[in-house]
Amino acid sequence: MSAVSAPLLGEPLPIELANTAYAVRGEPREGLDTVEALADWLEANNDRLPWKLSPQDLAALGDFELTAARELRDAIRTVASAITDDDTDGAAPSGGAIETINHHARWAPQWQELQWEAEPAARVRSAAPPVTATFSYIAQAAIELFVRQRADLRACQGPGCVLFYLQDRPQRRWCSAACGNRARAARHYARHR
Repeated sequence: MSAVSAPLLGEPLPIELANTAYAVRGEPREGLDTVEALADWLEANNDRLPWKLSPQDLAALGDFELTAARELRDAIRTVASAITDDDTDGAAPSGGAIETINHHARWAPQWQELQWEAEPAARVRSAAPPVTATFSYIAQAAIELFVRQRADLRACQGPGCVLFYLQDRPQRRWCSAACGNRARAARHYARHR
């Protein structure tokens, strides 16, 4: 596997997936342009999943999974945009974004099982194939995020940036320090022209 082209900011998985549609110097980029890019993204986030995707799971990815990942990503972006857009006054997102997220959430019912090794632990299980269960898990996490953390969801205010993040401190306005630095440099340049 090679390096992930899309930024990974340590945000919740639904936001990380949404951020695979990103921009470089204001130019839109597709972080899931190939099956290999999807495999790289899943591998980079493997430690954040309730189960581990094996090399065989990643090697078995195809166009169906790539299309499913993009559909889910685009639906999450649509809902996140509606939440962070001050002009919508809390109106529901247009189109089928909500249905797409719900569809993916229903793909793979999941449950917790108690396991006891050194001490008790809960493990999430699903009867679905691991990649299908992963998309379902991300869709369910998106629902949870939009219901419980929507007040903290933000669109980056960096020049040309299209990423989302959860605001973890009151003064945060950017998805990353790099975006903050670009914004400060742009303001400085504008003042001194």
